Amino acid sequence: MPEVLKKQIIKVLKHKDYTPVKAAQLAKALGVSGEDYPQFKQALKELRRAGHVIIGGKNLISLPGLSGLMVGTFRANPKGFGFVTPLEPTSHGDLFVPADATAGAMTGDIVAAKVARKGKRGGEMRYTGHVTEVLERAQNRLVGTLLKEPEGWFVQPDGTAFVEPISVDDVGAKGARQKDKVVVEILAYPTEKYLARGVIVEVLGRAGQYEAEIQSIIHQYHLPSEFDAECLDQASKAALAFGPELLDGREDITDKVTITIDPPDAKDFDDAISLERNEQGNWVLGVHIADVSHFVPADSPLDDEARNRGNSVYLPGRTLPMLPEVLSNGICSLQPDQKRFVKSAYVTYDEQGNILSRRFANSIMCSTQRLTYEQADRILKGHTKDAKPGVVKLLKNMETLSRAIEQRRMKNGMLHLDLPETELVLDKSGRVVDTRPADDSYPHTIIEMFMVEANEAVASLIDRLNIAFMRRIHPEPDALSMKNLSQLVRALGLSLPRNPDRYAIQDLLAAVKGADCALAVNLVVLRSLEKAEYAPLHIGHYALASTHYCHFTSPIRRYADLLVHRILQCYLQKRVDRAKQLAAGLDLTEIGRHITFTEQRAEDAEKELQTVLILQMLSKRIGDELDGVVTGLTNFGVFVRLQKLGIEGLIRMADLGPDQWKYNAKTQCIVGQRTGCSIHLGQSVRVRIESVNIPARQLNVIPVEPFAPSVKGPGKMRQTKRLRRSKRKQPRRR
Repeated sequence: MPEVLKKQIIKVLKHKDYTPVKAAQLAKALGVSGEDYPQFKQALKELRRAGHVIIGGKNLISLPGLSGLMVGTFRANPKGFGFVTPLEPTSHGDLFVPADATAGAMTGDIVAAKVARKGKRGGEMRYTGHVTEVLERAQNRLVGTLLKEPEGWFVQPDGTAFVEPISVDDVGAKGARQKDKVVVEILAYPTEKYLARGVIVEVLGRAGQYEAEIQSIIHQYHLPSEFDAECLDQASKAALAFGPELLDGREDITDKVTITIDPPDAKDFDDAISLERNEQGNWVLGVHIADVSHFVPADSPLDDEARNRGNSVYLPGRTLPMLPEVLSNGICSLQPDQKRFVKSAYVTYDEQGNILSRRFANSIMCSTQRLTYEQADRILKGHTKDAKPGVVKLLKNMETLSRAIEQRRMKNGMLHLDLPETELVLDKSGRVVDTRPADDSYPHTIIEMFMVEANEAVASLIDRLNIAFMRRIHPEPDALSMKNLSQLVRALGLSLPRNPDRYAIQDLLAAVKGADCALAVNLVVLRSLEKAEYAPLHIGHYALASTHYCHFTSPIRRYADLLVHRILQCYLQKRVDRAKQLAAGLDLTEIGRHITFTEQRAEDAEKELQTVLILQMLSKRIGDELDGVVTGLTNFGVFVRLQKLGIEGLIRMADLGPDQWKYNAKTQCIVGQRTGCSIHLGQSVRVRIESVNIPARQLNVIPVEPFAPSVKGPGKMRQTKRLRRSKRKQPRRR
């Protein structure tokens, strides 16, 4: 708990709206109970002793101010300037570094920067930085497109980490050609006078081709792809040794009607569902999960590799599995009509979806039918032609129970965000030719509810056994974030208390459902919440309104689930002491940090590749018109999410219309100073594609109709206003 409190204290103190308060007020803002207040005081004491916070006059708590030198992580901007995020948080926050003072630093580099005062604005002191030394380079290899210019050969890097071209020599050594996608190793970093210089170490293919773009993302994000010989050998031996006839004390449930429901392109089926009535007429839900721990022993080569990978990575058209395919798509996958080892979680419910009991077992099962979400939805709507015996009844019962569970969880405060996803339509060469809304039919909710219930059941069991384990945590949002959310929402004309609880947020999301502003409001709520992560800390899951939560249901593709399975195995073998020994031998905090990182890395890689593929399509559709909604406002323009494509485009300030536009952070809108026209979050707008920059991942759009009407000139406007005033002053004729 002290580590969690430290993190929360620093987060609140870093908030741009934080003003120094005393300890008791800070504890109140964090929602610290009287029972936990001594731990809060201890966390504050440790932060002060380490120099991370200061307690000044009148016992007011704040972050340390800026000193003459800052050490932090550099973040480059495509326009040349950058920012340094201090390693030790300060009351000032990030430090601005002008374009001529970056010393060639790249995004992710650890730098030392000299801090200088730049005078006051709005009563606040402004600072600027000058990078004096790059202490640690984030990377020395980059991916980009090879270009031939009159001055020589250059590589234009992909993404925003490094924006300047890199000069390269001896292009022919690797057989590279103009517009090839290449990996370049930096030999000399940039200076104020010279570009970076590098050498091509690998040619990935022609820029724009699917395979080259896939490889570009894999290299850019350092994603592991091929398995070494030792891992492949272990996986092959495990597959050969598998004998479904060797029950080894497992419950035989091969005669139960069980189904899997997954996306159409899925091959790694982690979970299967059964549902029956017991003698008392209560529901007995069976969630059957692939028993990966049976095939992957702890501390084996495969276990080490799975821990390093953290999770499978699902890129458009390509999967980078956590385990070799002979396991992930083979003997671990719950394929139809195949006997498979599983760990079963049984939860008994009454008619209202209230939990009556839970139990767990090692089992052997045989999936009755593999369904896609679309197939399951069609069956529920009466199209039952292709359903096997017992499957129609099972699906209808699953829907009934799921709705009862969903209602109970919503009553307990569970939050459900409505964030539509987009599917890419690829041709045979891997090029995106269209997009379509991802399926969001009710079977998705059925599986989500059942997986959440199983995860919670296992977490509650392990917590009761007093064993340290990998939890899935989602901290409660702090008071300042909730206050900001309230202000943003009220700026849209909606109602929300100043300090909303989860029920007020539920009401807000229900109120905007189906409205034009729904996407913007859901995104604002998402940004106001903490990110879920993996850690052994007992702080619950805020969005799910769950006290005990972990991931148990996807061990083929998530390492956290595999760790949990091993503890459950010890419980089933009545070896709880052994489970405690295993947990004590693991650095769960460090493993949690690592697999949280690999999860975020996978999400970022998937999102970036999807953006690249869509931008390639749009580069051939300049001038096309699309519908969008305003999802972001800045002092340099408006971000518009294109609803059909699922990506954002930027309308620059100069393209908004004939007016002088100014961003108002307080009211969360951009206002035309002459016309009074305003642009706000959630506003619908039809835009035209103006330009695409694939290497920089940028899409620029312009409104089809300017936000402000045309004005002949300021003189004409002033003359009109004077005429109106003069008319008002004329006496009325009687």
